[in-house]
Amino acid sequence: MSSKKCVVEVEPAIEAKDGKPSMGPVYRSVFAKDGFPAPIEGLDSCWDVFRLSVEKYPDNRMLGTRELVDGKHGPYVWLTYKQVYDKVIRVGNAIRACGVEPGGRCGIYGANCAEWVMSMEACNAHGLYCVPLYDTLGAGAVEFIICHAEVTIAFIEEKKIPELLKTFPAAGEYLKTIVSFGKVNPEQREQVESFGLAIYAWDEFLSLGDDKHFDLPFKKKSDICTIMYTSGTTGDPKGVLISNNSIVTLIAGVRRLLEGANESLDTHDVYLSFLPLAHIFDRVIEECFINHGASIGFWRGDVKLLIEDIGELKPTIFCAVPRVLDRIYSGLQQKIAAGGFLKRNLFNLAYSYKLHNMKGGKKHYEASPLSDKIVFSKVKQGLGGNVRIILSGAAPLAPHVEAYLKVVACSHVLQGYGLTETCAGTFVSWPNDMDMLGTVGPPVPNLDARLESVPEMNYDALSSKPQGEICIRGDVLFSGYYKRDDLTKEVLVDGWFHTGDIGEWQPDGSMKIIDRKKNIFKLSQGEYVAVENLENVYGLVSDIDTIWIYGNSFESCLVAVVNPNKQAIEHYAETHNISGDFESLCENPMIKEYILGELTRIGKERKLKGFEFVKAVYLDPVPFDMDRDLLTPTFKKKRPQMLKYYQDVIDNMYKTINKK
Repeated sequence: MSSKKCVVEVEPAIEAKDGKPSMGPVYRSVFAKDGFPAPIEGLDSCWDVFRLSVEKYPDNRMLGTRELVDGKHGPYVWLTYKQVYDKVIRVGNAIRACGVEPGGRCGIYGANCAEWVMSMEACNAHGLYCVPLYDTLGAGAVEFIICHAEVTIAFIEEKKIPELLKTFPAAGEYLKTIVSFGKVNPEQREQVESFGLAIYAWDEFLSLGDDKHFDLPFKKKSDICTIMYTSGTTGDPKGVLISNNSIVTLIAGVRRLLEGANESLDTHDVYLSFLPLAHIFDRVIEECFINHGASIGFWRGDVKLLIEDIGELKPTIFCAVPRVLDRIYSGLQQKIAAGGFLKRNLFNLAYSYKLHNMKGGKKHYEASPLSDKIVFSKVKQGLGGNVRIILSGAAPLAPHVEAYLKVVACSHVLQGYGLTETCAGTFVSWPNDMDMLGTVGPPVPNLDARLESVPEMNYDALSSKPQGEICIRGDVLFSGYYKRDDLTKEVLVDGWFHTGDIGEWQPDGSMKIIDRKKNIFKLSQGEYVAVENLENVYGLVSDIDTIWIYGNSFESCLVAVVNPNKQAIEHYAETHNISGDFESLCENPMIKEYILGELTRIGKERKLKGFEFVKAVYLDPVPFDMDRDLLTPTFKKKRPQMLKYYQDVIDNMYKTINKK
């Protein structure tokens, strides 16, 4: 452990005592060995981040949008920092003119766009809590968030208005004003007004505050700037309170990290905004860009057109989730396979040579300049030609995709890990370090990290291969779950936030995520699946006795192993002239099809989201039991053991699905 080049130990390990598990040593980034970066002078709130950049870089391009010209999307049209500032002041005055006071809650609902950022900055200006609303949390989530956070005014993308209307009359108890990012049609206006609310088109709203002037309140570091709701394991979404201090601390840490790696951001950097601003990952990246007076261009909201937007914008930093990078990877693989014999061989030769040199410690741009020029420059052009950093977050990136992109994209490919509760970036891998492949890198230089042993899962933080639950301490941490002190106390103990993720320190001080403490995981598109919750829903199907659902972050869908109900299956077989004993019926494709249909039916009835539907099923005639070590004495499923036992079955189901 002593050879860790990326981290320094700041506190020793603690042995287990009084029923408390042992905790490993506390480490922090080597870039913070002499202390965390000092707070940036005058930067106390998110409003300062924007305000100071407007003073420093008034004429820099800030927000870009592709305008529709004759039914076609033209080039990006830009608003400067000063132009955005002037609009933000108008938005702020208009919000206050509607009677919303500092500390009030303002909802924002819709795809990333310039109006989204302006609404957010108006919240920052007037000390309002910005509350992003998003619907991937399930049908009732938007209504739940409006009522739970007591949102009084909501800014909303035009095409989301019908969705918002579904939350009435319940949401009408709090919500008084709706502002469309675009227009409002007469039927919608009539409908909203019938609930006793006011609704405005964007331009109409801006003029509300034109003859008024509201002083901007003083903002403290400890003030909350946003409440981000995240999916709970069971039950309702949790409102994560993020303070100004968390975000400004993170900005200082990212700045120190990039300086240490000679990759600082500057005013020439360009970012493509397509990951949802409703999530912390994109929000903090955009705050970092604003802090440097850099430019943010918005995508058009269609994944199929993403590559075209990239080509038009030519971003320098590209943040993505593994699902998007997987698509880019498969696209490149197909192109190369379609090329002639010579082209293919040239590519493979260049790839092996450059990979070999990078593994030997050479930087990506020194590893094979000739290969870059002749072969890989085309890949770089496909991402606009200017990308220097690709950052992947939200779910693990498959090592083969990461290695491939590191070689062919002619840019740094970094993996990061963090949670809403830790203000996103908690661990990030370093540029030009092939040894960190498959890890999320060392801690960011503004926090402390340690592992806590999880004896019931056989993870020991004090062993020679330290494994345990990742715990984080520092100013980046959230201020608690809104109105849920009980949940806050569960995860924040003595200043340490318990992430619920199991990590393993690598010899160099980077972290590898190896498991999840609770039974909640992410699919490859970054969506959370609370598996116990789903098993309860699917358990309502009367023709099955038990169901075990499986998914992982390298696949985009779920599969299941089912113990079918013997009588029900035999009865179904009889009425449908299917012969055979119970064991052979369980292997019969028609029976499998029937059970899958039943699961889908209940999923639709219960309004499950698309990614929560089971896409393939295996029927085991032998019930899960203790003899095969699949259940605990209290009949809880032993998930790691089940995976081991059914591994081949699972692999076959995914093979079949992925062939389709």
